[in-house]
Amino acid sequence: MLTYPLDMVRARMAVTAREMYSNIMHVFVRISQEEGVRTLYRGFTPTIMGVIPYAGITFFTYETLKKLHMEKTKLPQPSPLERLAFGACAGLIGQSASYPLDVVRRRMQTAGVTGSSYATVLGTVRVIVAQEGVVRGLYKGLSMNWIKGPIAVGISLTTFDVTHGLLLKGHQTGYFTH
Repeated sequence: MLTYPLDMVRARMAVTAREMYSNIMHVFVRISQEEGVRTLYRGFTPTIMGVIPYAGITFFTYETLKKLHMEKTKLPQPSPLERLAFGACAGLIGQSASYPLDVVRRRMQTAGVTGSSYATVLGTVRVIVAQEGVVRGLYKGLSMNWIKGPIAVGISLTTFDVTHGLLLKGHQTGYFTH
């Protein structure tokens, strides 16, 4: 909730001419004055709605792949490279499931400068589908996310797992005791 306005500002800066805003603070001030402070949270609802399936599917897939690996190989943990692959698969699946809400969020965020009036999540979905269709509208840009997302998720989950293991080992060996 605290960082969402930064995403809103980033989206606005991405779709406007360079001359429209001089810096990040100028974006915040101008949006607040011209469109109201609530505009900084436009698109927040589809973000929250999308995080639930994304996170659930991503973590479920990642942990399931690790468990299947353990059952198949009888090794206690997969290697970091295997974790990267599991994380990439999990990110790809999770992202694909929640991607339409990401498109809706971005449309709502940029509505003030594109001349569109997306007021609600359902209304935005209806307009996108009516004007562009389901696949070409709600899944626009997904192929680029299929490249970026799995890499980012694989690195994040692997880093978390490896760091967690190191901290646990440090705690068990007494390295982190007072």
